[in-house]
Amino acid sequence: MSMILALLAAGTAAAAAPSDVVGRWKTESRGGIVEITECGQSICGRLVSSEGLKANPALKDANNKDESLRSRPLKNMLMLKGFTRKKDEWSGGSIYNAEDGGTYKATITMQDPNRLKLKGCIVWPLCKTQTWTRIR
Repeated sequence: MSMILALLAAGTAAAAAPSDVVGRWKTESRGGIVEITECGQSICGRLVSSEGLKANPALKDANNKDESLRSRPLKNMLMLKGFTRKKDEWSGGSIYNAEDGGTYKATITMQDPNRLKLKGCIVWPLCKTQTWTRIR
């Protein structure tokens, strides 16, 4: 009996581990590269590169809806945060879109070890989905 409980506990801990999505991911738009890391029991992601950042490494968050944040640099900006692991997905988090300055509810689902599906929603069903590819 104790062996079964130990196996169940180990399985639950493995399912809750954020390491499946940890790494660098290429977005579908504008050559974005996002680095996802562990943030406690959650995950978070920072923008590490994009076409815009390659052209101008000092690029600022000019489209932010909050004027006081428009002078912050886009490089290494936190854009994914607040996720909770639920079965085979990370949900309850948010994604910041620097193109329009909006923050949206987001869900991340692993498609396979090298692809994830990220869905951002203003409000369901007004959502946009992208498939990101792992960079090795």
